Amino acid sequence: MFSKAPIRRIGQVLQFRTAISARGHMTMPVKAYYNSSVCEFLKDDPTRILGVLTAEANFSVEEPQRWAWLQQISILRTALPHESNGRIFLEFFIPRMGKRADAVLVVRNVVFILEFKIGASEHASSAFDQVEDYALDLKNFHEGSHNVPIVPVLVSSDAKSLPDPEVRFAEDLVASPVSTNAADLGPVIDYISQARPYPQLDLELWMAKGYKPTPTIIEAAQVLYQTHSVADISRSDADAKNLSELSAAVSRVIDEARENRTKAICFVTGVPGSGKTLAGLSIATRRSDEHSDEHAVFLSGNGPLVDVLREALARDKVLRDGISKKAAERAVHGFIQNIHHFRDEYVGNNDVPDEKVVVFDEAQRAWTREQAAFFTQRKRGQRDFNMSEPEFLISVMDRHSDRCAVVCLVGGGQEINTGEAGISEWISALETRFSDWQVYVSPRISCPSTVLNWTSTPFCNRHVFTPRSTSTSRFPCAPFARRHFRPGPSHTRQRTTTGEECVRNDTKRLSHLPYSRSKRSTRLAP
Repeated sequence: MFSKAPIRRIGQVLQFRTAISARGHMTMPVKAYYNSSVCEFLKDDPTRILGVLTAEANFSVEEPQRWAWLQQISILRTALPHESNGRIFLEFFIPRMGKRADAVLVVRNVVFILEFKIGASEHASSAFDQVEDYALDLKNFHEGSHNVPIVPVLVSSDAKSLPDPEVRFAEDLVASPVSTNAADLGPVIDYISQARPYPQLDLELWMAKGYKPTPTIIEAAQVLYQTHSVADISRSDADAKNLSELSAAVSRVIDEARENRTKAICFVTGVPGSGKTLAGLSIATRRSDEHSDEHAVFLSGNGPLVDVLREALARDKVLRDGISKKAAERAVHGFIQNIHHFRDEYVGNNDVPDEKVVVFDEAQRAWTREQAAFFTQRKRGQRDFNMSEPEFLISVMDRHSDRCAVVCLVGGGQEINTGEAGISEWISALETRFSDWQVYVSPRISCPSTVLNWTSTPFCNRHVFTPRSTSTSRFPCAPFARRHFRPGPSHTRQRTTTGEECVRNDTKRLSHLPYSRSKRSTRLAP
């Protein structure tokens, strides 16, 4: 019944991290609303499980959702009495992508990804795509899943019974999606689990592993950007020569950190339309090309901008390589990510990110201590969280024992929403906690449009060192020089807005693309 399918897949980003829930109990290193051994799940009260799911949800849980969860719990309890040695996860997070699978079941050396369609009598093609994408995300970006069999299963509860499925595994050990109904889920799991011998799966090791892209993903990203210049994505006010020189200047800083095994942070400043976002993309793609072990990534909290950039690059890859749109999107999604998903991966744990080079777009819009603590305590259950977003993001990269580099793209006067800290919060964090970092700051960072607070300005105006010729003698778009920060008091600034139009100019410059759309880019959590 099993056959090899000549399928080559590329997935999106996935990472597993340790977390402690608001109720104080230790969860497994994977993130899910509910996780348990199958044996304990079968003994657990369905009403209590529903309570756990409801309590963990960071959204208003309405009656239809409660009913759907109870139906899923009932179906699983009926299907799993013979799988007591396995482990089950409900509302399983696909990190950094902002997705959750309905259930993940690990039994008999197989990982099952389950997507429930309660009340459905047909197996929709969109549902097949959904569950397969979850499986591919897990395979390609979770180190523990690189070499384990993964079976995506669509459960349309009221669909007709089907014969035993023909399970076709691709070379990467991800099976083609399997469909079943509520009554047949147990026999389907049992059939697939026994149909062939599978490699031994160490469950504890699988759960302990974190984010790491497969070589296939890395190679795909390299090919994508080796043959396409980000300067061509849109019309930019910064010419190609300027963009290239800026990218080279920042790369020299990163190279110096790499060679000397130090940690560095660069602040690239510029007015709206000066090409900061394109510069950041150029820097990240150059590092991906030349140093794939750094896993350079471009992070932005501007949702519409992330969507448009991904769409532009994916369409370009489709046209050049003749591949499917989904394959192209997976290559792009691993490189351009939402900063919220990156941040949430490292709250409540001490895990070290795979990336050694990170570009933060619109860094001035990071949250103050008060705003970050308010959100993280209420929405992520981390009662003791008490850091500004800049301090937390730097602290995450500081977990590297040897070297790393951070590039902050700073737009002057663009802190437009309540709780956005501006550049001063980054500088305060460097002054008080990370004085060993090498800091490279544009002289223009103290211009009025950047709005530094009164304690940050003196630190930016003193102890300026002339960069060596091997460092950054020029920074065409936004010149910078290396600064040394002395420890000092931390002061923050908060600014409010009254609903101004928030779409970044970078998004507007991409408006010639059919996909582009005008939206407010508010700094809200996913």
